[in-house]
Amino acid sequence: MGPTQKPNVCRQLSRRALGFFSRDAGVVQRTNLGILRVLVCQESTKFKNVWTTHSKSPIAYERGRIYFDNYRCCVSSVASEPRKLYEMPKCSKSEKIEDALLWECPVGEILPNPSDYKSSLIALTAHNWLFRISATTGKVLEKIYLASYCKFRYLSWDTPQEVIAVKSAQNKCSALARQIFGNVTDATLSHGILIVMYSSGLVRLYSFQAIIEQFMQQKLDLGCACRWGGTAGTVGEAPFGIPCNIKITDSPPLLFEVSSLENAFQIGGHPWHYIITPNRKKQKGVFHICALKDNSLAKNGIQEMECCSLESDWIYFHPDASGRIIHVGPNQVKVLKLNEVENNSAQHQISEDFVILANREKNKNENLLTVTASGRVVKKKFNLLDDDPEQETFKIVDYEDELDLLSVVAVTQIDAEGKAHLDFHCNEYGTLLKSIPLEESWDVTYSHEVYFDRDLVLHIEQKPSRVFSCYVYQMCLLIFERERGRGRERKRETPKQALRQSLL
Repeated sequence: MGPTQKPNVCRQLSRRALGFFSRDAGVVQRTNLGILRVLVCQESTKFKNVWTTHSKSPIAYERGRIYFDNYRCCVSSVASEPRKLYEMPKCSKSEKIEDALLWECPVGEILPNPSDYKSSLIALTAHNWLFRISATTGKVLEKIYLASYCKFRYLSWDTPQEVIAVKSAQNKCSALARQIFGNVTDATLSHGILIVMYSSGLVRLYSFQAIIEQFMQQKLDLGCACRWGGTAGTVGEAPFGIPCNIKITDSPPLLFEVSSLENAFQIGGHPWHYIITPNRKKQKGVFHICALKDNSLAKNGIQEMECCSLESDWIYFHPDASGRIIHVGPNQVKVLKLNEVENNSAQHQISEDFVILANREKNKNENLLTVTASGRVVKKKFNLLDDDPEQETFKIVDYEDELDLLSVVAVTQIDAEGKAHLDFHCNEYGTLLKSIPLEESWDVTYSHEVYFDRDLVLHIEQKPSRVFSCYVYQMCLLIFERERGRGRERKRETPKQALRQSLL
């Protein structure tokens, strides 16, 4: 258990007013977020359901903005009650937005237009256009026509906030492509690495930069005239688009390959390690943590959560860049750390940093009564599944990077409906700091997403027949005031706007 002393909010605000942090804007921001963390976690703070809505199309959330109708309508969740920022004109099915990313301006670069410094939505449409849309007005600022030779469907960050990868639906490979890469089932690009996956479970990694240098036929610049295949046009404009200017004619240099069940493969840690599941069905739920440099298994590197459940446990590298690993099961969350083996700096070991346990009765079991043919009653005992709905079960684990808190959604079936609560845990020690009950019922058969973003909690639920629901909770303080001359206390809610103005 780490230190429990809380920072004095009044003292921090006084120091800020006197200019103690004026030399470094980053210090001011971290101080403000530290104050907000204290306010979020204190006992008198409540999260109130301020808005609920339903939709026939998917609902998405990104940094204070809620998107409806395939990103056509945007609602701000920052105000005391969510309000519409914009609604783009109705469009045909062929023009609807398939996927989108929120882009915020890069640091330290001079951009040509003032609007370039404001947040934008990078949107991919069904008819292969890439739009840059103002995140506050919905106005289209730029548009690029991609191509007509394939159907593009997915957007992702290669380098976050800098390089975007646009991926098509899977096409039938040419004979030459099969000779070079084999029977590929999926591929993606991340941090300059081309990751190629196969139905056998094999995962291969290639340097995308090396592929560009070796196989690029001609460099293309957006907005510039180009002649390609006997046709002239402007790159990025219809109908010319962006020609496929990389033609791979030989197997590119292989960086790394590994076989894993269902292509599950992750890289992270300090130094670099990877996590896989051995490529056999009976190994499902067993995770191997190995060094990337030589494929050696870390000491205690086989992680298996001893649980009997319908849903599998899951594991991933902690997004806080600490190099730790989060392993989530139905009744426990393990945070693991990777460090050097004593007297052997070449090898690393896995050890527990802390464990978060579900609130359950110990050794709970049920009695099963059966009646034999002779009328004798036989009592049998059997253990419940670890994810039995009548026991508290972990469903979602996420990390709020600005407040440095782990958020954990736990669900318990009570009578006919499930009830959920969102818990905030100290990211350093795992200590429970705050628990927020969600008012709406939680059906474990539905798909759920829960976002915790500073002073906002948002729950998106997908019901059968493509009915989507969105529940928005906002932070408020319960302040107790003593009425003069009566000696009585009354409570009032302080809206988050006053807090936001004083902090940010």
